Formats: sequence, structure tokens, C-alpha cells
Amino acid sequence: MAPKISALGIVALLSLRVSAQCSSGSDSKAVDLSWHAPNKTNINDLSQVVNGTGIYGFIFNTSTTPATSGYRTYNWCNMPHVRKQEYVVPPEEYKLEYVELIHRHHKRTPYASNTFPHETYAWYCDDEALFYYGTPNPDGHAAQVNWQVYTSDSNPLAPEGFNGTCQFPQITAGGLNDSRQHGKDLFGVYHDLLGFLPAKYDADKIRYRVTNNVITSQVAGQIVLGQYADQFTDRPVSVAIQPDSVDSLEPGYTCTNASKTFSSYGVGSKTANWTLHLNESVALFAKLDSVSGVNTSDPDWHNWFDHYFDSLSARLCHDKPLPCQADNSSNCVTQTDADAVFRRGQYEYSFIYRDSPESLAASTASYGIWMAELASNLRAATDNSTNKSPVLYRHNVAHDGSMSRLLSILQVDVMVWPGMGSEVVFELYSRDGCYFLRVLWGGQVLRSSNPSLGLMDLIPVQTFLDYVDGLVGVKAAKVPGLCKRK
Repeated sequence: MAPKISALGIVALLSLRVSAQCSSGSDSKAVDLSWHAPNKTNINDLSQVVNGTGIYGFIFNTSTTPATSGYRTYNWCNMPHVRKQEYVVPPEEYKLEYVELIHRHHKRTPYASNTFPHETYAWYCDDEALFYYGTPNPDGHAAQVNWQVYTSDSNPLAPEGFNGTCQFPQITAGGLNDSRQHGKDLFGVYHDLLGFLPAKYDADKIRYRVTNNVITSQVAGQIVLGQYADQFTDRPVSVAIQPDSVDSLEPGYTCTNASKTFSSYGVGSKTANWTLHLNESVALFAKLDSVSGVNTSDPDWHNWFDHYFDSLSARLCHDKPLPCQADNSSNCVTQTDADAVFRRGQYEYSFIYRDSPESLAASTASYGIWMAELASNLRAATDNSTNKSPVLYRHNVAHDGSMSRLLSILQVDVMVWPGMGSEVVFELYSRDGCYFLRVLWGGQVLRSSNPSLGLMDLIPVQTFLDYVDGLVGVKAAKVPGLCKRK
């Protein structure tokens, strides 16, 4: 006679069987931790970059993507994100358990360091107000102080860059509106469509996080309003922020070896793979310098196209003219010149974060702590004990450097410079006691060049956790060693 098994024993056996089934194919030894090259496209084809025309159908002059282009089109001013119109609901047997998303801030004025020594027109931001004040607890009251930029006629010094009433940078009124719509679109999916987010804000279930750069808080204020307008119109909401010196989201922590690795093959390096596109751009730099008045020997403007890219794209996104030389109005940056800058900028980001074999190691070290935090959050959401985290949704507002490193670690198959509002969403689902992960990039399922990740459409979450653990260690245990100077 077969031995009797108690009901408790049956449950235990079933749990073991489910656990074995869930972990099938996700043995950490089988997960590939190596770098894999991205697809070859016009973006990383140097011949197309240098000799081509246009900018691959990408948009640089409006936050509104034309219907004729399709919402999936790359739009530097306002990148595609999750919204109800395009969202694909997984099969009904999958239950959404947890969502964590990260996106770049929305469109802004350029950084002061990316403006020309003498700008020929002003930039005004009178169509918005930026508030800076503190309140003592538990009183919680303060006058709502906002900054009004002005220049004094008694000050003989001219401000660097643009005259006007803006900070450089600040999220513009258009960027604030884009941020609010982004929040509305996300709420339209995760509350209206899926019934996942609660109708009323619950701080135990919903968390927002920003970096120490104030522009992310400017965006967060509109994101929250887009999601919970009834509760937060003129009311405070708390957002999480880490100390600047150890901030994992921006990232702000020091990682000497990552910086050394990036500079060994990228910006400022003398390696042929990097300098080739710069050497092929001498005439373009000469034209840009003649208009801008930038010192031709300034390395910040000539080691890469970042500064010219930011300066020109910010103008176009805000319907401002391309610049002309201060003392020669017939010498102007043309749209052809701007397109050439944008092609080179896209090429540089692809090379720095994906095409170079060293990119994975550099990104892993410099963004490994945030990846470990993500892994920890996913683990907490799969904990079926009474200690399971109540948090359903985490929303991180970050920067292009954050997004680029993340896409580098995920080994996205086609790398671009993450535009304004660019977004990656991690959706955790359960089915029959097992957990699966779907990753959305620009609202569409992300495809990784890494064969262990592949099309990240409901892959076993353990595969992803093993990948992250293998690269950075549980709770980022490997990161201090990865960052230590070698």
C-alpha cells in the first residue's frame, strides 16, 4: 500500500513542482553574460552617417508625432511611450503583479554649457513658473515662491548664452505639458485599461523617484498631476531621492573604472574607431564654429557632437530658428547641417553604449546599483509570503545617461540616443504560480541582442534576475569591485 500523504504534504510537493517548472531553463550557469553586438543599421553605419542625408525619418521639430509618421517613430522632442492606443494586453491567463518604469525627463532648454558664446536672440519662459520653497513639519505652510529671471541694467556683465527669462536648463512649458500627458497616458493603460493602479493615490502602493537634478522634479510634478489630478492639484506629494554622491538613478556615484573604460574608447579617446567619424567631420565642425563663435580648440565641443546636438535640437523642439553668425546674418546653420549633427550624435551614442565591446562592462559598473535595486524590487513582488511588498508601481524620472546605460545593459538590438521622455517599462506577470517579465521600450516589446534575453516578451523573471545577479551581484555586491580603479 502506498504511504498516505497529508494535504500539507501535497501542497508542499506541488509547490516544489511549480518551483522546478518556473526555474526550468533559467539555470544561472546557462544565462549568457557576455556582450553581443547590436544590429547593423544606418544609425551605426559610418558611411551613411558621414555621406548620407536626412535623419532616417526621425523627428526633431515638434512634440506631436504626425499621424502619417506613426506613433512608433523616433521623436527626439517627445519619444513614444506606453499608451492605450498601441498597448498590447497579454493573454488573459497572465496577471499583472508589479510595474517599474524609468524614463528621461521631457523637453527643456539647453544646458548653459551648450549655448553659444553670443546668442543672437533671446529665450523667454514667461509661460511657466518654477517653484522653490520649503515647509517645516508639521506646520506644512509656505509662500509659494517661484523664480523670476531678470538682468540688471547696472550689471555690465552679459549672461552666458541666451538673454531672456529662462534657466539653462529648465523644463519648458511644452515639456511640462508633455510630462502631464505622459502621466495621463500611463494612467490610461494601468488604471483605465488594466484596472491595476488604484483610482486614488496610495503611498503604500505607488512610489515616485527623481534625481538630484531639479529638472526631474519639474517633470514629476506634472506626471503625478496627469495620473492623480483630483488629489494633487495644488497639494504636495512626496518623491524619493537618494543622496547625490550615491544616487543610483542619475547615476551620481563615483565609478572610476567605468569612467576610465568609457574614456578609453569613446569621448576624448584617440582610438581609431572613435576618431574616424570626427576626422571625417572637419568641414562640418568648421561651419558650425564659424556660426557659433566657439573656440575651435575647445575639446568639449569637438571631442564629440553632444554640445552642438543639444544646442540645435533644443531650438528646433521649441520652434526656434537655427542660429546665424552674430556679425554675419547670411552665415547660418542650415537644416542639412543640423541633420548631419543629428546623424553623428546618434552614431556616437550607439558606439559608446552598444557597438563597442567594452560598453557592457562600463555600463554595468556605472549603472549596476540601479539594476540591482530593480532586481530587488522584482524579487519583493514575487514573494508570496506575508512579507510581500505592497508596492505595485514605481516610477523613476531620470536622464539620457540613465537610459543609455540601461539600454546598454539590456543590450537593445538597435541603439539610439534616448530622446525626451524616452521610456523603459518592466512589467511582472504571474501565471500558475510562475512569474514572467515583459520589457517595453518606447511602448513596444524590447528585443535584446543577448540570446538569453532575446525578445523580452513574458520571459521567466528568473532568467532576468540571473542575468542581473551575474553582472552586478545580489544587492550590487560586485559593483564596488567593478568600480575600483584597475
